[in-house]
Amino acid sequence: MERKLLLLGLLRQQPMYGYQINDLIDTHLGTGVALSKPTAYRFLNQMAEEGWIEFQEEQEGNRPPRRVYSILPAGETAFQEMLRESLADFSPTASYGVLGIAFLDAIPIEEALPLLQTRRKLIEDSLDALTVDEEHQGGFGFVILHQIQHLKAELLWLDDVIQHYAEGETTTNNH
Repeated sequence: MERKLLLLGLLRQQPMYGYQINDLIDTHLGTGVALSKPTAYRFLNQMAEEGWIEFQEEQEGNRPPRRVYSILPAGETAFQEMLRESLADFSPTASYGVLGIAFLDAIPIEEALPLLQTRRKLIEDSLDALTVDEEHQGGFGFVILHQIQHLKAELLWLDDVIQHYAEGETTTNNH
Protein backbone atom coordinates (compact mmCIF):
# COMPACT_ATOMS: atom_id res chain seq x y z
CA MET A 1 0.00 0.00 0.00
CA GLU A 2 2.76 2.49 0.93
CA ARG A 3 4.46 2.20 -2.45
CA LYS A 4 1.25 2.77 -4.37
CA LEU A 5 0.47 5.70 -2.05
CA LEU A 6 3.87 7.20 -2.87
CA LEU A 7 3.48 6.78 -6.62
CA LEU A 8 -0.06 8.15 -6.67
CA GLY A 9 0.96 11.03 -4.44
CA LEU A 10 3.76 11.98 -6.79
CA LEU A 11 1.47 11.77 -9.81
CA ARG A 12 -1.05 14.03 -8.05
CA GLN A 13 1.55 16.79 -8.23
CA GLN A 14 2.03 16.47 -11.99
CA PRO A 15 2.15 13.90 -14.77
CA MET A 16 5.58 12.26 -14.87
CA TYR A 17 7.46 9.68 -16.83
CA GLY A 18 8.98 6.70 -15.05
CA TYR A 19 12.52 8.02 -14.98
CA GLN A 20 11.35 11.26 -13.34
CA ILE A 21 9.52 9.31 -10.64
CA ASN A 22 12.50 7.07 -9.89
CA ASP A 23 14.94 9.99 -9.93
CA LEU A 24 12.77 12.00 -7.53
CA ILE A 25 12.56 9.05 -5.14
CA ASP A 26 16.30 8.34 -5.31
CA THR A 27 17.31 11.98 -5.01
CA HIS A 28 14.92 13.22 -2.37
CA LEU A 29 13.66 10.25 -0.41
CA GLY A 30 16.79 8.07 -0.49
CA THR A 31 17.07 5.92 2.61
CA GLY A 32 13.47 6.34 3.66
CA VAL A 33 11.92 4.55 0.70
CA ALA A 34 12.80 1.10 -0.56
CA LEU A 35 11.43 1.12 -4.08
CA SER A 36 13.53 -0.27 -6.89
CA LYS A 37 12.99 0.85 -10.47
CA PRO A 38 11.55 -2.52 -11.59
CA THR A 39 9.17 -2.53 -8.63
CA ALA A 40 8.05 1.03 -9.37
CA TYR A 41 7.31 0.12 -12.98
CA ARG A 42 5.46 -3.02 -11.86
CA PHE A 43 3.25 -0.94 -9.56
CA LEU A 44 2.69 1.68 -12.27
CA ASN A 45 1.55 -1.08 -14.64
CA GLN A 46 -0.73 -2.58 -11.96
CA MET A 47 -2.28 0.80 -11.22
CA ALA A 48 -2.84 1.40 -14.94
CA GLU A 49 -4.63 -1.98 -15.16
CA GLU A 50 -6.71 -1.04 -12.09
CA GLY A 51 -7.76 2.20 -13.81
CA TRP A 52 -6.02 4.42 -11.24
CA ILE A 53 -3.56 5.98 -13.67
CA GLU A 54 -3.13 6.28 -17.39
CA PHE A 55 -0.12 6.85 -19.59
CA GLN A 56 0.62 8.45 -22.89
CA GLU A 57 3.58 7.43 -25.03
CA GLU A 58 5.86 10.30 -25.98
CA GLN A 59 8.92 10.33 -28.16
CA GLU A 60 11.51 13.05 -28.52
CA GLY A 61 13.82 12.87 -31.53
CA ASN A 62 15.64 9.56 -31.84
CA ARG A 63 15.12 8.66 -28.19
CA PRO A 64 13.06 5.60 -27.33
CA PRO A 65 9.40 6.29 -26.52
CA ARG A 66 8.58 6.90 -22.87
CA ARG A 67 5.38 6.68 -20.90
CA VAL A 68 4.08 9.77 -19.18
CA TYR A 69 1.84 8.71 -16.29
CA SER A 70 -1.03 10.73 -14.86
CA ILE A 71 -3.57 10.02 -12.14
CA LEU A 72 -7.24 9.33 -12.90
CA PRO A 73 -10.26 10.01 -10.64
CA ALA A 74 -10.26 6.37 -9.45
CA GLY A 75 -6.59 6.82 -8.53
CA GLU A 76 -7.41 9.94 -6.55
CA THR A 77 -10.08 7.98 -4.65
CA ALA A 78 -7.63 5.14 -3.97
CA PHE A 79 -4.98 7.66 -2.93
CA GLN A 80 -7.33 9.33 -0.44
CA GLU A 81 -8.31 5.97 1.10
CA MET A 82 -4.68 4.79 1.37
CA LEU A 83 -3.58 8.16 2.77
CA ARG A 84 -6.11 8.00 5.59
CA GLU A 85 -5.22 4.39 6.36
CA SER A 86 -1.50 5.18 6.35
CA LEU A 87 -1.83 8.22 8.61
CA ALA A 88 -3.76 6.21 11.22
CA ASP A 89 -1.37 3.22 11.12
CA PHE A 90 2.01 2.44 12.64
CA SER A 91 4.25 -0.36 11.47
CA PRO A 92 7.66 -0.70 13.09
CA THR A 93 10.54 -0.32 10.67
CA ALA A 94 12.34 -3.56 9.88
CA SER A 95 15.97 -3.43 10.97
CA TYR A 96 17.63 -6.04 8.81
CA GLY A 97 20.85 -4.05 8.72
CA VAL A 98 21.49 -4.66 12.41
CA LEU A 99 21.44 -8.44 12.32
CA GLY A 100 25.21 -8.55 11.80
CA ILE A 101 25.60 -6.87 15.19
CA ALA A 102 23.93 -9.91 16.78
CA PHE A 103 26.90 -12.01 15.63
CA LEU A 104 29.59 -9.42 16.23
CA ASP A 105 31.51 -11.69 18.57
CA ALA A 106 31.98 -14.26 15.78
CA ILE A 107 34.92 -12.31 14.31
CA PRO A 108 38.03 -10.90 15.99
CA ILE A 109 37.67 -7.43 17.49
CA GLU A 110 40.55 -6.08 15.36
CA GLU A 111 38.55 -7.00 12.27
CA ALA A 112 35.14 -6.00 13.62
CA LEU A 113 35.99 -2.46 14.72
CA PRO A 114 37.15 -1.22 11.28
CA LEU A 115 34.01 -2.73 9.74
CA LEU A 116 31.86 -0.87 12.25
CA GLN A 117 33.74 2.34 11.46
CA THR A 118 33.04 1.76 7.76
CA ARG A 119 29.36 1.32 8.60
CA ARG A 120 29.46 4.53 10.63
CA LYS A 121 30.93 6.44 7.68
CA LEU A 122 28.14 5.20 5.41
CA ILE A 123 25.52 6.42 7.89
CA GLU A 124 27.27 9.80 8.14
CA ASP A 125 27.35 10.07 4.34
CA SER A 126 23.62 9.32 4.17
CA LEU A 127 22.95 11.95 6.81
CA ASP A 128 25.11 14.51 5.00
CA ALA A 129 23.27 13.83 1.73
CA LEU A 130 19.93 14.53 3.40
CA THR A 131 21.00 17.66 5.22
CA VAL A 132 22.43 19.35 2.12
CA ASP A 133 19.30 18.61 0.10
CA GLU A 134 17.12 21.54 -0.85
CA GLU A 135 14.28 22.71 1.37
CA HIS A 136 11.17 20.59 1.04
CA GLN A 137 7.68 21.96 1.48
CA GLY A 138 4.85 20.34 3.39
CA GLY A 139 4.81 16.66 4.15
CA PHE A 140 7.98 15.83 2.22
CA GLY A 141 9.89 18.04 4.63
CA PHE A 142 8.57 15.93 7.51
CA VAL A 143 9.62 12.73 5.73
CA ILE A 144 13.16 14.09 5.30
CA LEU A 145 13.22 15.19 8.95
CA HIS A 146 12.10 11.68 9.94
CA GLN A 147 15.00 10.16 8.00
CA ILE A 148 17.47 12.63 9.52
CA GLN A 149 16.29 11.82 13.06
CA HIS A 150 16.58 8.09 12.41
CA LEU A 151 20.09 8.43 11.02
CA LYS A 152 21.17 10.53 14.00
CA ALA A 153 19.74 7.91 16.37
CA GLU A 154 21.52 5.19 14.37
CA LEU A 155 24.84 7.03 14.79
CA LEU A 156 24.34 7.37 18.55
CA TRP A 157 23.48 3.70 18.86
CA LEU A 158 26.42 2.61 16.70
CA ASP A 159 28.81 4.77 18.71
CA ASP A 160 27.59 2.99 21.85
CA VAL A 161 28.09 -0.41 20.20
CA ILE A 162 31.61 0.52 19.11
CA GLN A 163 32.50 1.85 22.55
CA HIS A 164 31.14 -1.21 24.41
CA TYR A 165 32.78 -3.62 22.00
CA ALA A 166 36.14 -1.80 22.03
CA GLU A 167 36.10 -1.91 25.84
CA GLY A 168 35.45 -5.66 25.76
CA GLU A 169 31.92 -5.38 27.10
CA THR A 170 29.66 -8.13 25.78
CA THR A 171 26.52 -7.22 27.69
CA THR A 172 24.57 -3.99 27.89
CA ASN A 173 22.28 -2.34 30.38
CA ASN A 174 19.05 -1.87 28.41
CA HIS A 175 17.77 1.07 30.44
